[in-house]
Amino acid sequence: MAISVFFKEKKYPFLLALTVLFVCVTLLLLTNSTPYPLYDLQSSSSSQPHPIASTAKNGAVSDGKIAAVNVSWALCPGPLAVDFIPCLDNWKAIKALKSRRHMEHRERHCPAPGLRCLPPLPRGYKVKVPWPKSRDMIWYDNVPHPKLVEYKKDQNWVRKSGDYLVFPGGGTQFKDGVTHYIEYIQKTLPAIEWGKNIRVILDVGCGVASFGGYLLDKNVITMSFAPKDEHEAQIQFALERGIPATLSVIGTQRLTFPDDAFDLLHCARCRVHWDADGGKPLLELNRILRPGGFFIWSATPVYRDDNERDREVWKSMVALTTAMCWKVVAKSFDSTGIGLVIYQKPDSTSCYSERQNPDPPVCDPKDKKLGSWYVPLSRCLSQLPGYGWPVPWPERLSSKPLSLSPEPESEEKFYKDTKDWSALVSNSYLNNAAINWSSVQNVMDMNAGYGGFAAALIDRPLWVINVIPVHVPDTLPIIFDRGLIGFYHDWCKPLSTYPRTYDLLHSSFLFESLSQRCHIVDVVVEMDRILRPNGFIVIQDTMEMIDKLRPILHSLQWSSIVHHDRYLIGQKGFWRPARFASRS
Repeated sequence: MAISVFFKEKKYPFLLALTVLFVCVTLLLLTNSTPYPLYDLQSSSSSQPHPIASTAKNGAVSDGKIAAVNVSWALCPGPLAVDFIPCLDNWKAIKALKSRRHMEHRERHCPAPGLRCLPPLPRGYKVKVPWPKSRDMIWYDNVPHPKLVEYKKDQNWVRKSGDYLVFPGGGTQFKDGVTHYIEYIQKTLPAIEWGKNIRVILDVGCGVASFGGYLLDKNVITMSFAPKDEHEAQIQFALERGIPATLSVIGTQRLTFPDDAFDLLHCARCRVHWDADGGKPLLELNRILRPGGFFIWSATPVYRDDNERDREVWKSMVALTTAMCWKVVAKSFDSTGIGLVIYQKPDSTSCYSERQNPDPPVCDPKDKKLGSWYVPLSRCLSQLPGYGWPVPWPERLSSKPLSLSPEPESEEKFYKDTKDWSALVSNSYLNNAAINWSSVQNVMDMNAGYGGFAAALIDRPLWVINVIPVHVPDTLPIIFDRGLIGFYHDWCKPLSTYPRTYDLLHSSFLFESLSQRCHIVDVVVEMDRILRPNGFIVIQDTMEMIDKLRPILHSLQWSSIVHHDRYLIGQKGFWRPARFASRS
């Protein structure tokens, strides 16, 4: 029977309907090969996104549009592999240390060559609890570490409740809760003016970072840090909660921040011996504290004198801060019996020259050029920059940064950069992008420049860590001047953070210069380690570099798409390889 007669006579309506249904389903399956479809950056554009083809073994794509990459992935071995941090879990290097007196065993010791294994997922891992709910509760299975629950049960750090870890907002020094503590500081020194005069903070020995988490409500951005030590997973808890945090320690090397960066430094029972090694730990805080900035110290030597040890610590602190020309601007005790002292760093060098005993000495001007990446601590007072305090927040974000070069073209370049990023983020990244921004809280800009990407996102309920790679011009002081936070890093080495801690990674023309220093496979491995399942990357680069990156991403079972021959958007899934890497 001819097909035309078949349709005309309508003898087989059921078979006809079934055939049409089959064809439709087949077409649907063929055109939807990824579980996370990605859409065009700009709906008004006539250019169509490249289809995301199904990924075959070793990263080859079935439609032939992406070349294969010869990488055989395996899981990291060992009982601690789920939380593997290559530069902090290098036990061979740690065992070989000649000394641990100055916390050398908590510092970075990166393996060489780098490891290309993938951390397995914790059993029962789930998509994270969304912000702001995550500040107060997270999935226990995502960070299954019960030690702090027991260890700090009387201090309200964290509790286990069913499937969740719950954070009541308590702390060793927050007996009436962190909200009360924050208000108590403001009342003790009204000049602090949270979120206006004080915008960027460093919280030393932060615990689970409740101090920084609650200050977000006051437009204060806090970099919380602590070492990876016996306080199991405290920084991992902070990042899972959606609070900015990093693993670091004041040991033998400078912190990875520029001079004169933070408006305020905070230590609540942070267990740092400030007068150790001639006062180097406190002198390091002096280096990174903005002139006129504050140091809040809440610890037993401040408010107890019933034992010899506390008296001696307080006596040493008085002597050291006096020698550094820090002045006490407030000392107070609250209703719980907890006390604090607030010091202020000088904003001029007059006190330095008036000291009868110039010890510690003022640093040589050449010392400033050393940077902050693998540089030993100095026992000297850093040079003051010669400029004042930033304008109040939020005007600070868009004003000319204090540390910007005085050359006219520098100012013009800065404002153009700000304008360009604002347009790109609002017109392309946020509108019709392939990113579920409601799921994004923890963001990292891998080469932040002036911080324009972060500035353009300032009205979103998220935060951005701005990274300045060590091989590019140093613009991190400008980022802090704007009221944003970040640190230095070498992307040829792993980051000092836990796996699965960021929701989105962004870079702009990073990989060309980076590929001249190390293999981009190692960089992508690190991106996979620190990005959460369902997390995104947004990479702006040349097509030549994007064509090198896509096969690596597809070998990791990521979905990806390219827009306008310039933007690569990728999304990580839950895939992990089946086999484990052999132990070296």
